[in-house]
Amino acid sequence: MFLTITSTSDRDEAPATDLGYLLHKHPDRAQKFGLPVGTAHVFYPRADATTCTAALLLEVDPIALVRGRGSRPVEGFSLAQYVNDRPYAASSLLAVALGKVFKTAISGRCDVRPELPGTPLRLEIEVPALPCRGDAHLARNLFEPLGWTCTVTPVPLDPELGWGDSPYVDLRLTGELLLSEALSQLYVLLPVLDDAKHYWVTADEVDKLVRAGEGWLAAHPERALITQRYLRHQRWLIDDAAERFAGLEDAPAPEGELLEEPLEDDDAPPEARVSLASLRLDALVETLEACGAQSVADLGCGEGKLLGRLLENPRYQRILGVDVSHRALRTASRRLRLDDLPDRAAERIELRQSSLVYADPSLAGFDAAVLSEVIEHVDESRLPALASSVFGTARPGVVLVTTPNVEHNQHFGLSEGQTRHTDHRFEWDRATFQAWAGAVAEQYGYTVRFKGVGVESTEAGPPTQMAVLTLDLSSAAEVSR
Repeated sequence: MFLTITSTSDRDEAPATDLGYLLHKHPDRAQKFGLPVGTAHVFYPRADATTCTAALLLEVDPIALVRGRGSRPVEGFSLAQYVNDRPYAASSLLAVALGKVFKTAISGRCDVRPELPGTPLRLEIEVPALPCRGDAHLARNLFEPLGWTCTVTPVPLDPELGWGDSPYVDLRLTGELLLSEALSQLYVLLPVLDDAKHYWVTADEVDKLVRAGEGWLAAHPERALITQRYLRHQRWLIDDAAERFAGLEDAPAPEGELLEEPLEDDDAPPEARVSLASLRLDALVETLEACGAQSVADLGCGEGKLLGRLLENPRYQRILGVDVSHRALRTASRRLRLDDLPDRAAERIELRQSSLVYADPSLAGFDAAVLSEVIEHVDESRLPALASSVFGTARPGVVLVTTPNVEHNQHFGLSEGQTRHTDHRFEWDRATFQAWAGAVAEQYGYTVRFKGVGVESTEAGPPTQMAVLTLDLSSAAEVSR
């Protein structure tokens, strides 16, 4: 599999070799990267001030692919697993290689030249052998609405015998775009054109699609087709994606949503290689263990990532996931494989649909409750009702609250007033969050302490802020009397 990315420039102050900084791959070095399905090579056939071309070559190991974890047999005749077009034609294998090899470029980060990710480049991208399940118009319908000039040349089955065109095309894209946008679009649309993936598609693919498609997919005229093909025509995943994208239509692109999940960079320090979401989960689990909780309610559990971590630990004898979205709960159930759990494990966990702004006595009696990235999705005028429901009615022993720190948004490349997600009703600075949590603690008889999550900035603090509210036992005794 082969793909080239070419940048051209006629300005001395912005040479074409700036492409090397953005890709984090030096033009003077050929590099190779081991992948579960083979080896990816990156090299530069040309690199000068006017033209810079980076090539990605993926050598597929068909035996490793068949034996690899999560791979599925190719449909067809008995040797189809070994005799197929995978080593030669761009597909989801090449998309995965793009995501692994150019992770930093996709995230839009360049520490050496921080101004470059926000600068559009004159780009030409060529994929000489690309499966296109549909005619050439399909490729144009996918790429031209994104600002590309698209040249699609069908590859004949045999130029001499005149057997007609094969299902493959030579695709050339030219346009002036941000490199991060161009790579994200390729990451999504290569497997869409092939209408196939080499691995089993699960609920995690919806997260990938939403992140990679932010800023361009919500308003794409072929969004329905892209979603269907990317998610392998699985209706429950398509419905989930449609609900996620519905709130993004006609909205500005929240750049920080992708940047909040930074992709790995081989040259980055170890602490920068872990996504903020993973650091948040680790901090929540660590804090819950430190407070000795054995029963936990995840209020606003979403797709159940924290629930999965809790279910792995037998110390948690009672686990409850609560969300207002029935679809999110259905996704969580499938992610956690609740229908397949052994009886003893199934008895420990429950999912329930409920709104946190209404008092629900059935939420009472838990050692700890978690409100992780929840309060910013609630209108500020309704926060008193949420506090009354959680701290007054449910009244757990410990409540963990996490929310974005707006002071840190500058490090995600966000401008003032821009939030990390279009559904955020607000994002607070540290002083505002601490004032709110302190007032809630005083009103409902809790003590409160604060901690940061993620790599802290000297002037802006951590990307995520956490409040740990602990029930004051003397206050609780007075309430019971």
